[in-house]
Amino acid sequence: MWISKKEILELSEGIQKAIEGESFDPRDEKEGPWSIFKNDIYTLMNLEREQRSAAVEEKEHLSEYLSDISHQLKTPVSSILLMTELMEDAPKDKQKEFLFCIKKEVRHMEWLVTALLKMAKIDSMNVNFHKDKVQAGELLDLAMESIEIMLDIRNQTVRLKEDIPLVCDRKWTTEALINLLKNASECSQENSEILVDSGENPIYRWISVTDQGKGLKKDQLAGLFRRFEGTHKENGYGIGLPLALSIMRAQNGEIEVQPGMEKEGTTFVMKFYK
Repeated sequence: MWISKKEILELSEGIQKAIEGESFDPRDEKEGPWSIFKNDIYTLMNLEREQRSAAVEEKEHLSEYLSDISHQLKTPVSSILLMTELMEDAPKDKQKEFLFCIKKEVRHMEWLVTALLKMAKIDSMNVNFHKDKVQAGELLDLAMESIEIMLDIRNQTVRLKEDIPLVCDRKWTTEALINLLKNASECSQENSEILVDSGENPIYRWISVTDQGKGLKKDQLAGLFRRFEGTHKENGYGIGLPLALSIMRAQNGEIEVQPGMEKEGTTFVMKFYK
């Protein structure tokens, strides 16, 4: 096989243009080692371009998350600073009240930062999910450890209707379930029961959480999984549901919302596709 100096120079110049960001396609419709070589170069250039694009996208995501964290921390930080200043001249009973509020704000800030960093890690595909067979009841038991106090305060109970084995990442799926249960608790009245169920069909296995709230209107569904959409909630920053969805999609799963009829509550279904 003979390759002319002109062909080599053209290929070299094209590669240089590609390095500088210009479009270059060295492929041809011929056969032979030289054409295969040029095709391999094109494949490598595409791979490098995709990696560069992914790096830029990851940087943009990181910038967005940092901006979100900064924006959401401004209000609690301002509140803490104000209460700290007022504590100096406040009576003892008022100081205790301020101290309680400060602790509450700090806990919320810690949860917010942790949740956002988890979501950033998942969205940048830096999490290795290990799928195992785990009972729905076991996931619920693990999740309950994090929300027992919240349920006790509101005198709420959780009941598991059906217990089937699921195939998922135990740790991260528990994290998603915790956020759905927190949401259900916040949306339900005191002295109410939250229903957890599970099952399967030919397409997917599932576990669901049904609250005892007022239900959802169709126009509310679109914003459910947007970050900070639910900041009006008393106990949250509107990040729990988006985090749960990120966890499910990273496992090739999904969350379906069944708004229910008025005053019948809302059901969140975590789907694990087979």
